[in-house]
Amino acid sequence: MKQLKVLVFSATFGNGHLRAAEAVIEGIRSKEPSAKIIHLDFGDFLGIRFNAIIKNIYSEMIKYIPKLWGKLYYKTAKVQPQSLSQRFLNKLGRRDLLKYIQVFKPDFILCTYPTVSSILAQLRLEQLLQVPVITVITDYTVHSHWVHQGVDGYVVACTEVKESLMSWEINAQRIYVTGIPVSPKFEVEMDRGHIITKLGLKSDLPTFLVMGGSYGVLKSAKRICKKLADSLIPVQAIIVCGKNKKLYLSLEEVMAHGRNPMIRFEFVNNVEELMSVSDLIITKAGGLTVSEALTMHLALVIYKPIPGQEEENAYFVQRKGAGCVASNEKELEQLLNRFLRYPEEIGKMRKKAASAIPDHSTERAVENIFQLVLDLRMEQRIG
Repeated sequence: MKQLKVLVFSATFGNGHLRAAEAVIEGIRSKEPSAKIIHLDFGDFLGIRFNAIIKNIYSEMIKYIPKLWGKLYYKTAKVQPQSLSQRFLNKLGRRDLLKYIQVFKPDFILCTYPTVSSILAQLRLEQLLQVPVITVITDYTVHSHWVHQGVDGYVVACTEVKESLMSWEINAQRIYVTGIPVSPKFEVEMDRGHIITKLGLKSDLPTFLVMGGSYGVLKSAKRICKKLADSLIPVQAIIVCGKNKKLYLSLEEVMAHGRNPMIRFEFVNNVEELMSVSDLIITKAGGLTVSEALTMHLALVIYKPIPGQEEENAYFVQRKGAGCVASNEKELEQLLNRFLRYPEEIGKMRKKAASAIPDHSTERAVENIFQLVLDLRMEQRIG
């Protein structure tokens, strides 16, 4: 039997595109252990200097001028696929991309980043690329940059995203509502008691998890931690500082003088364990973080979502009743006080979280992708 060959493109603009790609790769390997899978960063096809400049601009905007990012996002949200700007983007790195694909000869290509998806989709329309292109949309909304008639299949988070794609005249039969793929380890039942003991937590206290995103953009994190540490109502907290070394070090004093237990981490590889022992997460609204939290049936408090796709993700969580949005520090403090006083409200949100998105998202995504590729092969043979 011929070995399955898969080419996966993501991008390191934030961490969500990468994590979604890795999740699908896990799912493919589970179904086809012998598959040859190559996972590439689209940025590598743009040139080292150009890629570095684009990443730096993006991260600086997100950190320091998020409102400008939001304006840019919404201003371009309805740009037509054949616009001048989109046609320019569709030419980025396409020659090298096509050359690489022709050498590797994959059975299908998976994209979790919109720019590379559009480039490959355009090559499909021009019949220069004969390999199916499947796109995973990594948010709970659709920006026009994701939309292209040349994409063979879309894997999406929810029915709202499907309906939005259909409004762009994408064929409904090419859209699969599976949930955003998350690592299958978030679906595994864990021994909560064992993890609580391993982390040195207490089993009889509510546990709040604080995460700030890959760019460390959860502002006021130290003050949030101090409020939890000093709360008169007993609570314990887990803080993930990521790359924010300054925050990690500053929590030493908070932990030493706080009345409530608190543990801190820098970058972690066991988010699923931390979520499994938590009741509520205070976080940004990246598509993958939201999906992982909902998969673990966590209540969410989303703090100051970045205008644009994060804002739309936050609205989705709020509509589903699985969480609340705090636009400023005062609102956040009010929410935390409310949930500490009335823990049954957390329980209600956790029940809503459990039904907010499809379960086994990666397994569903891979099954649909394989079926699509099989159907396309049959069409080619018949044609």
